[in-house]
Amino acid sequence: MKRAPFLMIAAPLMLAGCSLAPKTALPPPPVPQGWPVGDAYLIESEAALPILSYKQLFTDARLQSLVEQALANNRDLRTAYANLAAARAQVRVSRAAQFPAIGVSASGDYADRGGTGGAGSSFALQGGVTAFELDLFGRLANANAADRDRALATEAASRTVRLSLIADLANAWAAYGADRDLLAIAQETATNARENVRLTKARLDGGVAPRTDLRQAEQILATAEDAIAQQQTAIAQDENLIRLLVGGDVDPALFPASLAEVTPAVAAPPAGMRSEILLRRPDVIQAEYLLRAANADIGVARARLFPTISLTGLLGFASDALSSLFDKGSFAWSAGGDASASIFDFGGRRAGVAVSEAQRDAALASYEGAIQTAFREVADALAVQGTIAERVRAAAANTEAAADTARLSDARYKGGVDSFLASLDAQRSLYAARRSEIATGLLLVQTRIALFRALGGDSSAGSAAP
Repeated sequence: MKRAPFLMIAAPLMLAGCSLAPKTALPPPPVPQGWPVGDAYLIESEAALPILSYKQLFTDARLQSLVEQALANNRDLRTAYANLAAARAQVRVSRAAQFPAIGVSASGDYADRGGTGGAGSSFALQGGVTAFELDLFGRLANANAADRDRALATEAASRTVRLSLIADLANAWAAYGADRDLLAIAQETATNARENVRLTKARLDGGVAPRTDLRQAEQILATAEDAIAQQQTAIAQDENLIRLLVGGDVDPALFPASLAEVTPAVAAPPAGMRSEILLRRPDVIQAEYLLRAANADIGVARARLFPTISLTGLLGFASDALSSLFDKGSFAWSAGGDASASIFDFGGRRAGVAVSEAQRDAALASYEGAIQTAFREVADALAVQGTIAERVRAAAANTEAAADTARLSDARYKGGVDSFLASLDAQRSLYAARRSEIATGLLLVQTRIALFRALGGDSSAGSAAP
């Protein structure tokens, strides 16, 4: 009989463990095994692609310093980490429900009934299993598994925030360098335009040039001055964005002086990758764990179709005197159990199973959609990567030709061969060509960053379970 309390606790633990959740079967990735090929794409080898770190691709110490500050101070990332901590705590909450609840209670009573019954006292001390549900059909286990998978999905979501933060910061840093170049171009154009206005006004005063030449020269100057104001605004906004992403003040020495400093600081991801690399992307991992959680929810819903069985057991002492509370004769124990089942609920529980199954189907579609979206993003970035070198070369050649044209047109105008309008058109073309060259150079950097983001760079599929 002395073993009975221990058997009462151990037996349910041995009985529990049956699960009604379907096994999670991940479909093959609904994308081709390799990236697209053709004139717009780079030829990729079949070597496995290693997990990327931002320090491998972002080699400038200034950018690395900004990233480290952002990882420590960015508020969106702090929010993601707090959500992860809450999800992990929820796993412990659901896990605790699988174990017996142990409680202890003590009581003492004294009653004085006057002349009718005298005085009396009683004392009691009890402890044991106050409540324990037999998890015969895996409801509690599947609920814990669902919470665990959701916690892992939340962890993957936090890595998505981290990845986006790094990529957004690199893009903002590159945009700052490009805007500094555009400001320099506008300032140089304005300087040249002021000289043209001065010379044209002198020619007008000497009766050599018409007033229209002066007005056209003033238009060029006004356009350049407007561009200067716009670029000063853009640079200020770039600084504000970088401060927001970093989560605090930024040392001005960490900003690039020009796009020429940015381009070599952002390396291209290594070649040699298959589309399976997309399974490392944190958003794909998140979708996978949400699919697993939806499967576990089906097990919870199915278990609700069956009776709920709970056990209680108490061990204790009771005595009329405190001094004899722990005497051998004061010991007592009790055990009990109850079962409950709904006989008719108008199909509510079966509808709950149908809801869980529909949610599982939606999670499956989301998982496949996440892979397809990831494939498209990488393929788009590769399409740009495959042609960007030619675009950069063409933009540089266009700028060189436009500069030579502007120089020759100006000489022909001063020699009386061409009109001032031809010289102005050549200057406008040179200004547009220089801006286009900067935009193409920025696109080169942005494409490398986009590949880093699309491939799920700086994230690992493996992580410790909560």
